[in-house]
Amino acid sequence: MSRKLSFSMDDESTDLIYRYEQFLTGKANGYFDVEELENIVEYYLRRGSTKDCNKVIDFGLKLHPNNSILKTKRAKIYLVTGDEKKAFRVLESLAESTDYEVILLKIEVLIKLEKVKEAFALSTKLIADESDDLDNVCLDIAYLYLSQSHHKIALHILEKGYSFNKLNTELLYELAFCYEQNENFEKAIAINLEIIDIDPFANESWFNLGQLYFALMDFNKALESYEYALAIDATDSLTCVQKAHVHFQLNQFEEAIETYQDYRKMSSFGNWQTDIFIAECYEKMEKYDIAIQYYQQSLDENAENYDALTGIAICLLEQEKFADSMVYIKQALEQNDEAADAWVYLAEAFVGLDDIDNALISYIKSITLDPEQPDTLFAIANICLEKSEFELAVKYYLAAKVLDEFLEFIDMYIAIAYFKLNNVTESAIYLQYAIDKDNDTLALYLEMCPESDDVNTILQIKKFL
Repeated sequence: MSRKLSFSMDDESTDLIYRYEQFLTGKANGYFDVEELENIVEYYLRRGSTKDCNKVIDFGLKLHPNNSILKTKRAKIYLVTGDEKKAFRVLESLAESTDYEVILLKIEVLIKLEKVKEAFALSTKLIADESDDLDNVCLDIAYLYLSQSHHKIALHILEKGYSFNKLNTELLYELAFCYEQNENFEKAIAINLEIIDIDPFANESWFNLGQLYFALMDFNKALESYEYALAIDATDSLTCVQKAHVHFQLNQFEEAIETYQDYRKMSSFGNWQTDIFIAECYEKMEKYDIAIQYYQQSLDENAENYDALTGIAICLLEQEKFADSMVYIKQALEQNDEAADAWVYLAEAFVGLDDIDNALISYIKSITLDPEQPDTLFAIANICLEKSEFELAVKYYLAAKVLDEFLEFIDMYIAIAYFKLNNVTESAIYLQYAIDKDNDTLALYLEMCPESDDVNTILQIKKFL
C-alpha cells in the first residue's frame, strides 16, 4: 500500500502556484491535471486558507467531475474547519478505496464523530493489510487517537508497531508517552531507556526520564537524568528549573538556589515565579529575612501574587511578628477568601496574639472550605480543650484521627478530653493506644492531667489481664 509524502514546495511547485494564480487573473491557460490541483489545494491548506482551497476544488471538479481525489480533499477541508459530519458524508459517498490517505482520513473523521468502534475496526484492517511499513502505519493511526486523548487505544496500536520495529524512535517516544498517560511509569521508563540505548544524546528522553522519576518520587534518579539532559543541552531552561525542583525535594536548598539562579538567566519570562522558588528555599533554611526579600521582589513584579503574600506572612509568623503577618494574610484573603490555607495562617496569627476566639473562627472557616485537614482539626480541638468545651474537643480530635492516625500525641489528647468528660473507660483505652506508640506518653499525660489517678490505676490493672 503506497503512503503519500508530505507536500513541499520546490521549483516545480512554485511554478505551479504561479501558473494557477496567473490563470485566476486571466493571464494563463486554465487546464490542470488532478495531481496539480491536489498540490495546489495542499499549498493553500498549509497556509490556512480554506476559502482558496474550496475554490480550487470547485474549479477542479468542473474539469474532472466526480474525481475521488478532489472529493477526498474536500472532506479534508471540512475536517480542518470542524465540520466532521460533512466530511463523513463526502467520504461515505466515495467508492471503497485502498488509498492510504483516504483510509486515514476516514479513521480520523470517525474518531472525531465518536464512532470509536468503527474507527478501530478500520484501523485494525489497515494494520492487517500492511506488512512492509507496519511501524509507521501504526504511528500514523496512533496520532489520530492521541489527538482526541484516546490513550489506551493509541497504546494498543503503538505496541503492535513496536513489536514490528523496536528501533523506530519516533514511535518509541509516543509509546513512552502513552504508558505515562496510562500511569504505567515503569514501562514508560523502560521505553525511554531503549531510546537512550539507540541514541545516548536524546535530550528529550533524558528529560522525560527525569519527569517520570520525579513522579515516582525517586529524586536521586530524577536529578541524574536532568543532569544528563543539561550536559547535552546546557541552555534547556525547562530541564534547569526541574533540576532545581529536585534539589528542593532533596532538601539541598543551597544547590536549589544556585540552579534557580541559573534558570533566571535562561528564562525570557518574568522572574516573579522564580523569586518565589528561591524564597521558599531560604524559608526552609530558616533565613526568613532573605526569604522575605525574595518574596517582596516577586510581589513587586506581580502585585496579584497570593503565594508571595502568604510566603511573607509565614516568615513573619515564624519570627513571631504576628501583627505584621496579619497584614499580609488579610491582603492574601482579599485576593482569594476561599483559600483554606490563608485562614489557617490567620488563625495562627490570632493564636500568637492570644486571641483564641478569633483563632477558632478562622480555623473553622478553613475547615469549612477544606474538611480534609487533620492538623487544623487538631488545632480546633486544642482550643476547645482550652475553653473547657470537652465534647467538641473529643469530636474534633476524633475527626483528626480519622484523617491521620499518626498525628503526634493525638491519642493522648483524646484520652485527656474523655477524662475531662468523666469518661474514664474511654480515656484509658486511648491512653493505652498512646502508650503503645510511645512509652514516654504516660509521663506527659500525667503532667498535663495530674488528676487522672483513676486512669493510671485502670492501666495498671489492664497490664495483668
